[in-house]
Amino acid sequence: MTPHAPFSHKWRRLTGLITKESRQVLRDPSSVLIAGVMPLLLLFLFGYGVTFDPRELDVALVVEQQSSETASFQAALENSTLFEVEVGPDRRLFERDLSLGKIGGLIVLPADFSAKAFRADSAPVQVIVDGSDPNTAYLVSGYVELLWGNWLEQEWIRRGRPALPPSVQLQPQVWFNPEISSRNYLVPGSVAIILTTIGALLTALVVAREWERGTMEALLATPVGIFELLIGKLVPYYLLGMGSMALAVITAVWLFGVPFRGSLGVLILSSSLFMLCSLGQGLLISTLTRNQLVAAQASVLTAFLPAFYFSNFVFEIDSMPLALRLISYAVPARYYVSTLQTEFLAGDVWNVILADLAGLGLFALIVFGLTALTTRTRLE
Repeated sequence: MTPHAPFSHKWRRLTGLITKESRQVLRDPSSVLIAGVMPLLLLFLFGYGVTFDPRELDVALVVEQQSSETASFQAALENSTLFEVEVGPDRRLFERDLSLGKIGGLIVLPADFSAKAFRADSAPVQVIVDGSDPNTAYLVSGYVELLWGNWLEQEWIRRGRPALPPSVQLQPQVWFNPEISSRNYLVPGSVAIILTTIGALLTALVVAREWERGTMEALLATPVGIFELLIGKLVPYYLLGMGSMALAVITAVWLFGVPFRGSLGVLILSSSLFMLCSLGQGLLISTLTRNQLVAAQASVLTAFLPAFYFSNFVFEIDSMPLALRLISYAVPARYYVSTLQTEFLAGDVWNVILADLAGLGLFALIVFGLTALTTRTRLE
């Protein structure tokens, strides 16, 4: 036997394992659905169905006494792209609609509106909103306040008495996302959810199914080493996840028009590290549970939900209590979503990217170390 024979035997065993797992993935309908269909569904959901952008809000305008000033304010409200306005003479006509959520707010111009409109010591406009929907309430009150200020300034100018310009004039400049479109950060963030599902949930289910059927014990009765087994299990799902990532990125850029300003190398590296974290977590769960139902529940609780809530994908981490902010540092998706949003919207900001890559690499080492140790312990 040549000196290279042991290595060649290991290589043949490893390639055989990878081939076996790849064929099993291709024959499994759930793998095709999770890796091929679900990414597109999630992208369409977060691309078209979910948005935090301002939209037309249905409001009611109550004009208790008609005048030229109320007509002018009503015209400004109706010409705004922010509101869909229904007008009436009495607030009682709209109180039921407000309580049922059919309108987002009630704007009241009282009978003395014309007399108080240009006085600094009065509040001539009353805004009534439904506090059970805080987001809509804030939007309506904020938009009405902005529109009121603009209308008042235009009225002063029309009357030949221009208001004094403020001592400080704000000129906002929006970097990285000039359209302020929520789609531009929701769609990249959804890639993390896709890879979490493929890496953790799918891997945990498939490997747990092998434990249930006894095929894992038969495989372990062969001369296959623990690291050969781990690599053989991971490579097909790694390739499956990276393919889904590529499909998601192409869809985000070409279909949804999300800009990509970073480098493909950083995207591939960060995605690879995150896939390793998710795959290791899936293998660890399957080794500990050995049951598909329990593995699915554990994957959702320990991988999917943390990736959704603690990644800064939908819910802003900085607005969370301190305890939850500290927990978010133990979620790999936090670092991956940060890299994704940076690469898509800002480009290669190395201070952010290097810190995120270091966090992902550390988690990958920890998860794989635990997986190897746990698998070896369970087999002894």
